[in-house]
Amino acid sequence: MAFPTLMLEQAMSFTFLCSAFLVFHAYFGYPISLFLIGLVRKRSVVRQDYFPSVSLIITVFNEEKRIREKLENTLSILYPEGNLEILVVSDGSTDRTDRIVLEYHDRGITLLPVAVRRGKEHAQREAVAQAKGDLLVFTDVATMLEPGGLKRIVSNFADPTVGCVSGEDRLIGADGTTGGEGLYVRYEMWLRRLETVAHSLVGSSGSFFAARRVVCRDFSGEMQSDFRTVLNSVRMGLRAINDPGALGYYKDVSDSKREFDRKVRTVVRGLTVFLRNLEFLNILEYGFFSYQYFCHKLLRWLVPIFLISAFVSNGFLIDDGGFFLITFLLQVIFYGYGVSRIFGASRSFGTLENIPVYFVTVNASILVAWWKYITGERIIMWKPSER
Repeated sequence: MAFPTLMLEQAMSFTFLCSAFLVFHAYFGYPISLFLIGLVRKRSVVRQDYFPSVSLIITVFNEEKRIREKLENTLSILYPEGNLEILVVSDGSTDRTDRIVLEYHDRGITLLPVAVRRGKEHAQREAVAQAKGDLLVFTDVATMLEPGGLKRIVSNFADPTVGCVSGEDRLIGADGTTGGEGLYVRYEMWLRRLETVAHSLVGSSGSFFAARRVVCRDFSGEMQSDFRTVLNSVRMGLRAINDPGALGYYKDVSDSKREFDRKVRTVVRGLTVFLRNLEFLNILEYGFFSYQYFCHKLLRWLVPIFLISAFVSNGFLIDDGGFFLITFLLQVIFYGYGVSRIFGASRSFGTLENIPVYFVTVNASILVAWWKYITGERIIMWKPSER
């Protein structure tokens, strides 16, 4: 009996340590590797004044409450007159959105109504087909841009190696403070900066990104346009980059349930793109990008599985006391605090205290997304989050 027990303990120890390592690598090991690669072969971006024709595409669905603020913000953008086309593509809106946009026709804003709602990417595809610009810039109603933001993001295309550019997200809390998601957004932006220096982005901000017309093809209702545009760029030998000077500001989501649903939708759509583009895991063809593709996407989406295996295997080892007892108790405290905050008091206690809340929420949403994907659910329709 002693031998099987020893074998079980060794198996559980191996499982726990491997699971813990993979979680660590997903969040910290990958960024560390990017940093080290960047030290050895830093890839710079040639930014300079560059003013090609640009089509700015704003995709909307039933945004009568926010569309006017977005249009006024868009009209404050500084770009050479005659080189900027502003298109608002309405994905089957049934409220006053279309009528409000038409009020701005004389100020240079064009409405592209899509009669039947078929999803954000389908609407974007309709806009791309009618856009006249050499560069296409995509944004949404919730995101406010600085007057010089468009010039900044376009300046990156003076570099012929760049296929698409992501702006940086800036989250503004309702009370002016930064919550758990705000910290996570800052982490993501930091990671994108490291990816830009090391090689290429794997994903961009769907709320504000730009691309050469040639890479904006094959938009599909099931696939995120921002993710797919990055992959199109890499497939063509170009790269995707992040520009920390091109900022998009948006407010924190007011409803945590809707935010959870949004995360689930985002991951389901991300899985759809990833698993239909497994060719990018071929390191012989795509080199370092294959490593990035695996770590930033698949490894991150597998974290909930590793967390469960680490917790369960750790539970088998607590009788040994010492290290394994401490790690198990730390997990119980961390997850317990996060869950209690989610279902208990909603009052914010500061950024660090919100980390367990967001960590539990995001990984729970990934688990739900995996279940939806495995059971065949695909998400085409979209509903902007209330902010």
